[in-house]
Amino acid sequence: MKKLLLSVMLVGAALCASAQDGSVRFGIKAGATFPNVSVSEDFGLKFKTNTSFYAGATVDIPVSDMFSVQPGLTFMGKGFKLDESVSDEDGNVLGSVSAKANLFYIEVPVNILVNIPVGENKVFLGAGPYYGMGITGTTKVKGIVGDESVSESEDIEFGDDGEFKRADYGINFLAGYQLFNGFNIHAGYGLGLADINAETDPESDEVVAKIKNRVISVGIGFSF
Repeated sequence: MKKLLLSVMLVGAALCASAQDGSVRFGIKAGATFPNVSVSEDFGLKFKTNTSFYAGATVDIPVSDMFSVQPGLTFMGKGFKLDESVSDEDGNVLGSVSAKANLFYIEVPVNILVNIPVGENKVFLGAGPYYGMGITGTTKVKGIVGDESVSESEDIEFGDDGEFKRADYGINFLAGYQLFNGFNIHAGYGLGLADINAETDPESDEVVAKIKNRVISVGIGFSF
């Protein structure tokens, strides 16, 4: 899967390098993300959508009147929220704790777009693979247990010896509306296919649960 994703991205980069006419358009984009995760095991925990942001650049390379290839580079915020009640051994609720994980990646997407003219404007629909590398992140824990308040924050470690694996990959889906002057509004969904959980059971040395990124995004952009 990784080799396939990287091959598609290299093809997109080659198209970008070989394009010689003035129809190639560079763009910028930014907006909000609403990430969460899918977890393979049910631990009785309630994972919720987080709120973050993204910003990036794109290159739109026409291959026909209707289709174009759009590689890009994006700084993408992902993560999740987690709420949990704290009870004693008799089941009496002592308080609650909420945790937030903010994960930030550098992503390289390569999307195939279908461009549908609407007068001088256009609607665009697309999909394609992405490959990302985790670069930084934090976890924050807040809550009240009994008479004590809890408030902690620490940096996230990426890598095989950390909390999350550094590499992430998956498939993007996007749609938007672009005006004749280059301004656009768009929305997307990132379906993570990589297991990003690096924590293992100390006895079996196996991953405790598979964790995969899920990201909804909305934003604006401009093509030059």
